[in-house]
Amino acid sequence: MSEQDILARIRELVDKEHALRARTESGDLDPATEQAQLDALEKTLDQCWDLLRQRRARTDAGLPADEVPVSPASQVEGYLQ
Repeated sequence: MSEQDILARIRELVDKEHALRARTESGDLDPATEQAQLDALEKTLDQCWDLLRQRRARTDAGLPADEVPVSPASQVEGYLQ
C-alpha cells in the first residue's frame, strides 16, 4: 500500500463520516446508530493515520516504508495524546 493509497483511504473515511453526520442531521439515521458507525470509522481512521506516520518515519530514517504493518486498533487507541 502506497502513501497515496493510505491518503485516499483517509479521504474516503472522512467522506463517510460527513455522510453519516448529514444523515443524522436530516433525520435519516438515529444518533445511536450514527455513534456506533462513527466509533468504527474513527478507529479505522486512527489506524490509517498511525500507518502513515510510521511509514513516513521509516522513510525519513532511510528504511523501507512498505514493511510497516497496520497496528491493531486496540494498540492505536491506547496511544497517549
